Amino acid sequence: MRIDKFLKVSRLIKRRTLAKEVAQNERILVNGKPAKPSKEIKIGDEITIEFGNKNVIVRVLSLEASTKKADAVNLYELVREETK
Repeated sequence: MRIDKFLKVSRLIKRRTLAKEVAQNERILVNGKPAKPSKEIKIGDEITIEFGNKNVIVRVLSLEASTKKADAVNLYELVREETK
């Protein structure tokens, strides 16, 4: 699954176009390396997202094409949040 689609489906980022823009600005890392919006992710990958003054690090637990809002948190595990 593409990183931009995963971020939208998991609701870590609300819109896929916004996820794409964030990735193009190199504010998303997959396993410590900058990720383009088309980066294919797999279960177990660690994703770091830069949100203004904090970084959110999550681990991919499941890849679903779509999910309900209540089930979106089951797609990832929060590893840690870092404030800058």
